[in-house]
Amino acid sequence: MRRFHLNRRHFAIGSLAAFAGGCGGRRAPDLILHGGPIYTGRPAAPQAEALRISGDRILFAGALAEARSGQRAREIDLGGAAAFPGLIDGHVHLGGVGMAAMVLDLVGVESIAALQARLRAYAGANREGPIYGRGWIETHWPERRFPLASDLDAIVGDRPVLLERIDGHAAVANTRALQLAEITANTPDPAGGRIERGVDGGATGMLIDHAANLVHARFPAPTTAMRREALRAAVRLYAERGWTGAGNMSTNLEEAQILEEIAAAGELPLHTDLYLTPEDSEAVYERGPYADASGRVRVRGVKLYMDGALGSRGAALLAPYSDAPGAGLLVTPPEQVRDYLIRARARGVQIAMHAIGDRGNRLALDAYQDVFADDPAALAAARWRIEHAQVIAPEDIPRFAALGVIASMQPSHAISDLHFAPARLGPERLAGAYAWASLTQSGAVLAAGSDAPVEKGRSADRILRRRVPTRSLGLCRPRLAG
Repeated sequence: MRRFHLNRRHFAIGSLAAFAGGCGGRRAPDLILHGGPIYTGRPAAPQAEALRISGDRILFAGALAEARSGQRAREIDLGGAAAFPGLIDGHVHLGGVGMAAMVLDLVGVESIAALQARLRAYAGANREGPIYGRGWIETHWPERRFPLASDLDAIVGDRPVLLERIDGHAAVANTRALQLAEITANTPDPAGGRIERGVDGGATGMLIDHAANLVHARFPAPTTAMRREALRAAVRLYAERGWTGAGNMSTNLEEAQILEEIAAAGELPLHTDLYLTPEDSEAVYERGPYADASGRVRVRGVKLYMDGALGSRGAALLAPYSDAPGAGLLVTPPEQVRDYLIRARARGVQIAMHAIGDRGNRLALDAYQDVFADDPAALAAARWRIEHAQVIAPEDIPRFAALGVIASMQPSHAISDLHFAPARLGPERLAGAYAWASLTQSGAVLAAGSDAPVEKGRSADRILRRRVPTRSLGLCRPRLAG
């Protein structure tokens, strides 16, 4: 069935099956929609005067007189409202959306003092086990700096604390957590990560990209029951908001299995396209892309990481940051990226590559082009994606369309990055940042997404909190998210 939305000021639905479906096994009469613009998503006939639906299938889109021919049907006059194909969130972390209600919520804290106050309240209500939280962003704080281990130690010093930045690419740990992970002044930076250090060489508590995994690995992982509860809550929320599909990024095998179980029970209201973590990628490399029996869970590919995030200065840039030394870092070694890509091409696996900085995006485009050098047309057919595509050198913008690479972008990033992107990049580099218009005009295909809960899953967190009890779980995310 082609899914459509009805949308006006105070009325929206996610699937017309709610109108056309029967009760108690009885078949409901067909349904006809008319009286407003109906967008079909078909280039040859982008609008229709009427739509006829039978059960869970759209039978006809075209003239009202023709839709009315045949058996009598129920009719809904849209009264000027528009109907359009159901929307798909091209980039979301459903597990993270559900888990956000189960950990310390730091979204919206406006200072280090406010972060400390929220940590104090949470620690008082949850007196055992490590504390994991997520959602802070420091760019508008009066302190004008990252939080430090000492800031957390002043509130909780007797058990590990790890508080992740909202982008999922940096975290601050207290001293107890650093000790748990055996991070000292002599600990080298891990590949694809950086341990921030003070003037004495000691760890400040700030851990960038893979460095945070040193602590994550020592925190208890979510149980299967927790993951199941989180995913059920997340898909319910998404359906309630009218989404009909989701591209779920950084999915691990346990999450994929849970979604298949939910679908098998007839309780998955979304079509989900899954992109596995690199750690779990063998499943799709061995089997190739596949769908479950319901057709609602499709394992399409692998989510890889080229670089980090702009806010934590982990995005790989062609020149140093304008407001600090360094030009970011590469999260995955280039030779390892190439191995993933070669195997993906051989098995028909779709690649979704996280790349934020201009160097990260150039390296991703170069790697895609190199792997398909013998057959460039096959790259476009493979529909490989670059996730985020936030900062692009102007000369690289036309390459997306020329190579057939999809720019999977999240509009909310421009809003959240507004406070720090000019300082990080300087005025000249902003010309190639958040370049939806330039990419569209060049002929590139764009896929839009939310990146929830990294971005405006914030309101989703609050809705979920009313449904899922807050508890101290000491959870860690599955490696990188974003």
